[in-house]
Amino acid sequence: MQHFEQSVYNLIVETSTNLPGDVRKVIQAAQEAEDRATRAGLSLSTIATNIEMAECNVSPICQDTGMPTFIVHTPVGANQILMKQQIRSAIARATKDGKLRTNSVDSLTGSNTGDNLGPGTPVIHFEQWEKDDIDVRLILKGGGCENKNVQYSLPMEIPGLGKAGRDLDGIRKCIMHAVYQAQGQGCSAGFIGVGIGGDRTTGYELAKQQLFRHTDDTNEIPELAQLEDYVMENANKLGIGTMGFGGQVTLLGCKVGVMNRLPASYFVSVAYNCWAYRRQGVLLNAESGEIKSWIYPNGSETPMKSKAADEAAEAVTENTARREVVLNTPLTEEDVRSLQVGDIVIINGEMHTGRDAIHHHLMDHDAPIDLNGSVIYHCGPVMLKDENGWQVKAAGPTTSIREEPYQGDIIKKFGIRAVIGKGGMGPKTLAALQEHGAVYLNAIGGAAQYYAECFKNVNGVDFMEFGIPEAMWHLQTEGFAAVVTMDSHGNSLHAEVDKDSFAKLAQFKEPVFK
Repeated sequence: MQHFEQSVYNLIVETSTNLPGDVRKVIQAAQEAEDRATRAGLSLSTIATNIEMAECNVSPICQDTGMPTFIVHTPVGANQILMKQQIRSAIARATKDGKLRTNSVDSLTGSNTGDNLGPGTPVIHFEQWEKDDIDVRLILKGGGCENKNVQYSLPMEIPGLGKAGRDLDGIRKCIMHAVYQAQGQGCSAGFIGVGIGGDRTTGYELAKQQLFRHTDDTNEIPELAQLEDYVMENANKLGIGTMGFGGQVTLLGCKVGVMNRLPASYFVSVAYNCWAYRRQGVLLNAESGEIKSWIYPNGSETPMKSKAADEAAEAVTENTARREVVLNTPLTEEDVRSLQVGDIVIINGEMHTGRDAIHHHLMDHDAPIDLNGSVIYHCGPVMLKDENGWQVKAAGPTTSIREEPYQGDIIKKFGIRAVIGKGGMGPKTLAALQEHGAVYLNAIGGAAQYYAECFKNVNGVDFMEFGIPEAMWHLQTEGFAAVVTMDSHGNSLHAEVDKDSFAKLAQFKEPVFK
């Protein structure tokens, strides 16, 4: 087993940086189905470009490398204690090398361990089997899509769909609502794993296990195969689209599993996964630990046939009669008031990252720098330090809705003119944008390499005590593109898409399965 740790390290790097071939094919099909002359089309083009960049740079596809979750099948007699130690060692090494973001945080103190090790991190499930080889599978599921997981307890009333009973139609309603409630906050278009039955804990485990299935497989249970087909045919009729911008493609895959339950309980658990569907596996020689084969198709064998993102952006501008506006920071109120939902904004100058810890801190404290006219980027980047200083290795947007309790007050207190994130924000922030003259820009979730290239220099950093993802990084920016989805005139694309897709849920009220 002298090669086991290196093999696991190789698995981690491949999973984080090179999207599997079966996932790539699904995204390519989505590109073909979506009109490129739309915001959703632009998003898919950017996603395709980002996938290629991550592979070429051997850097994280998305800056949120998630909770590393391993499922390991071993022959009888294998030393699972040693294997666990070596998996942990490989995780720490991959984190140090910038292939994983420092994501393990003490739940009580908020301190970051810095190496992705800690109680419960990483997650490792061992199972024995009667085969001679070792099967190691890994999924990296980020926090943004993890937060859109949802569990239903049947029977119940589901908003927009009415009563859901303890039958296949009740399950169907749960799944359709799960897709609706994710909107763009889970980095749609996404994949879902569904677990029927179990208890609250095992139901979620079963749902996540479905995400290890191949995208093109067929469910062995006929009723569930029929259910999966139904969801894939109808979920896209909700019109949520990529990034929640509206469009033809909302869901890329649906896999359903079932287990027994207690008579009193009937749970339907849904694990939502973003388009950056990072899961891979290896079959290892049990004696040496060397890789014998890869479980899922190698991404490098399926080049992304992407339409250039700048070409797509031109098509969006031409066909939506919206402008492409170049702005230099610091921004003025006049700059911001001139923008409308749908405009594509290119930002040059300095911007500042700020996530949960920063927003909480700034509510009761002064900022370390003058933020008047500034741009705040909801981002927890992957950063590495070398002889030339800090380097941005991955820097896509995080889900903005978490900052809803703070954002309006922060805008007012510091004179912030633009907020960048993904998934949109709520009515409190929308009101503050209108009152104080600010704007919300939606960047493409998961496009960590695409945006990292826009940061030409790290001008400084504050609050490193919060950990690298939560620190406030001051980044010199060139050509950072995002779409206005909430303007200073009270308009919100996110609210419009949510309202429209909720209305469309009603068409799925009536029974389908007998």
